[in-house]
Amino acid sequence: MRRLARTEGLTEIQRDILAAVREFTEKEILPVATGLEHRDEYPTAIVEGMKGLGLFGLTIPGEYGGLGESLLTYALVVEELARGWMSVSGIVNTHFIVAHLLAHHGTEEQRARYLPRMATGEVRGAFSMSEPGVGSDVAALRTRARRDGDEYVLDGQKMWLTNGATSNLVAVLCRTGEGEGHRGLSAFLVEKEPGFGEVRPGLTVPGKIEKMGYKGVDTTELILDGLRLPASAILGEAPGRGFYQMMDGVEVGRVNVAARGCGVALRAFELGVSYAQQRRAFGKPIAGHQAISFKLAEMATKVEAAHQMMVMAARRKDGGDRNDLEAGMAKYLAAEYCKEVVEDAFRIHGGYGYAREYEIERLYREAPMLLIGEGTAEIQKTIIARRLLEEYKAD
Repeated sequence: MRRLARTEGLTEIQRDILAAVREFTEKEILPVATGLEHRDEYPTAIVEGMKGLGLFGLTIPGEYGGLGESLLTYALVVEELARGWMSVSGIVNTHFIVAHLLAHHGTEEQRARYLPRMATGEVRGAFSMSEPGVGSDVAALRTRARRDGDEYVLDGQKMWLTNGATSNLVAVLCRTGEGEGHRGLSAFLVEKEPGFGEVRPGLTVPGKIEKMGYKGVDTTELILDGLRLPASAILGEAPGRGFYQMMDGVEVGRVNVAARGCGVALRAFELGVSYAQQRRAFGKPIAGHQAISFKLAEMATKVEAAHQMMVMAARRKDGGDRNDLEAGMAKYLAAEYCKEVVEDAFRIHGGYGYAREYEIERLYREAPMLLIGEGTAEIQKTIIARRLLEEYKAD
């Protein structure tokens, strides 16, 4: 058992799940991750393995065929997967958010229709809010759904869909006009065929967006041009509730991004501390030089602090409490610390850190995504400050 990033108070079931995922990561992900990432190749075999472990149904309630586990369990699983390869954790993250939306906001008919197949991985979810020119300012989005009898007609362009091509169910936020700003938004459940091009009449996935890192997993646009959906496709059949529903999904998503940061940082520390004991300079391993040993001390402290804050945010949500403050703090801290730990591990590797054959090169390109995913650092600080001012309102 490693010393860093340990979680106290877990049940035997949680410990067994994490042990299985840790073994899977060591045997099935780490040996192939860098090669797949360099080729920008989708990890089909890894996904099939995750299906076999039941990870796609990890948080789906037992009555729908899932394991019914907590947000904490899921976050710790994500931490383990991201330690192996962050892209793998991205494959399950948006799926998990859509399952969360259905379980907490869907009608019974919607839950029965989708959740059992999501639990097996037959139905794979994606999550769509962002648009070109509209990122964190969700209330300003322009994709519209116009009522036409018993149907809605959707027109617009969405951006930055993780699993946009490989998914077959997408939760899409659109403007339906029940009110101004965020009050006029509704979330639609859009079924489609996997792949690129026109995946159903009126719906096109143009192609994969080329990225600096976070490769393997597909990130796409989504073009809606006269897409017709029945009114029953609105999440919970509740027009005008989309902003609230999606923000609930983002809240748990931020815990997930924090967990990814924890996993990547932990792996970077492991690579740094191992290399520092092998590389010799001036007659001894570089770990014996104060300049490097101090780096290792700082890196380990950041890994531990981020992990504990992530665990606290997940446990607060699991307890039924509002956790936007804690989730924002955890996401902000874990992402920033991840960037710093990865950079220090990169520095410890010296010139070899710049070589593609060394794993740290991949982590160095992956870490920046965490600074912007599920809201930038500036957005997190805005949320944190707003909530603090509510809690500490001056008389």
